[in-house]
Amino acid sequence: MKRYVIAALGMILLLFACTSDELSNPLDDTLKATLDRTSPTGSLDGYILPDNDAYSSIPQDPQNPLFKEKVELGKMLFFETGLALSPIHEEGKGTYSCASCHIPSAGFMPGRVQGIADGGIGIGDHGENRGKSEHYKENELDVQGARPLSLLNVAFVENTSWSGQFGSNGANEGTELYWDNDPATEVNHYGFFGLESQNIEGLILHRMVVRKEVLDAYGYTPLFDSAFPDFPEEERYSEITASFAISAYLRTLFTTEAPFQKWLKGDKYAMNDAQKRGARLFFSKAGCYNCHNGPSLNNSENFYALGVKDLYQGEGAFNTDETDKRNFGRGGFTGQAEDMFKFKVPQLYNMHASPFYFHGSSKRSLKEVVEYFNTGIPENPNVPQENIAAFFRPLNLTDEEIDDLVKFLAEGLYDRNVDRYAPEEVLSGNCFPNNDLLSRIESGCE
Repeated sequence: MKRYVIAALGMILLLFACTSDELSNPLDDTLKATLDRTSPTGSLDGYILPDNDAYSSIPQDPQNPLFKEKVELGKMLFFETGLALSPIHEEGKGTYSCASCHIPSAGFMPGRVQGIADGGIGIGDHGENRGKSEHYKENELDVQGARPLSLLNVAFVENTSWSGQFGSNGANEGTELYWDNDPATEVNHYGFFGLESQNIEGLILHRMVVRKEVLDAYGYTPLFDSAFPDFPEEERYSEITASFAISAYLRTLFTTEAPFQKWLKGDKYAMNDAQKRGARLFFSKAGCYNCHNGPSLNNSENFYALGVKDLYQGEGAFNTDETDKRNFGRGGFTGQAEDMFKFKVPQLYNMHASPFYFHGSSKRSLKEVVEYFNTGIPENPNVPQENIAAFFRPLNLTDEEIDDLVKFLAEGLYDRNVDRYAPEEVLSGNCFPNNDLLSRIESGCE
């Protein structure tokens, strides 16, 4: 009897082993080996994003430490249309917010070719219907000459904007000579990191008002008191503290529910085979990892010229032309010939959510982006060949490899639940992210 029991157990173990072998996927092993080789830490951990409430693990400005009360305040201020109190025309008052140009469902980017804050009307489902108000001339619109970058995983961005011009840290250490070339970058003299610096300047640029009487009226004053107890009362209600709160909130926006992140944490079924093949290409033959690396798949230190078209060279953009300094990227900040037409390497999560790519929105799908890199031929005649990045050359990917790489970028890096980062309401009681009549109707607020 014992022998039969032992034999039966042996058969069960053999069947279990066979089943386990059948379920194992060699793509997982090869992808892991590839990631271990390319990771900045030498293991999968180098690509894992922190949880949004793991404050001590999140990169941050030591002058702006993260904690819950500050993050929660920043979440409301970011969407608060009630701060839009200094528009060009009365019709724009209280109609827009920071989130007008950084919509969660659009990957915290505009849903159209270019963001419009003051002077814009409408929203559509994801910001795609935003247009110019009849009360504004084109040169009065609050628009920028380059497409706004995604704010997801921005904690891993040291110097913000396409030119990296904001912040006294990172790539801007030793660039003090350039900070006074543009009134916008004088804020770097405060000594803050890029995100905190840009948001101070941004509140002013985007015609927002932060002062105690406004915060009193909406009920924000107690929240500022909780978030900034160490600030003297006379300094507690300002663009600086508002920027600190908004920046703290933005530093917690992580795409932790993307399939690639789930795979990294052990769920081998989170990505399908096409996405896994695409990931392996990304970190090997296609060479994407050489620029897009680390937890957010970005690069905070280097800027590259790829010869893509500028915003004014396409359709749908307002108030920009060939003289716009944003066309020159890093060179628009430093003024140095070797920096001209070189731009920041952006993070890549949720790029599928808004169909406009590069600083000039010159590509309209991720497949077009991959094909542009695969061909390796610059398209903008204004960019000198000597400025083009040395790595920008044909990749020789097959059609099947292009399809797999696109699937990884579009699906494997797509967190479908980033709406979890939006508040249920803002204290003014206004609609958000926009509060003009057309937006209220289109978003169901009216």
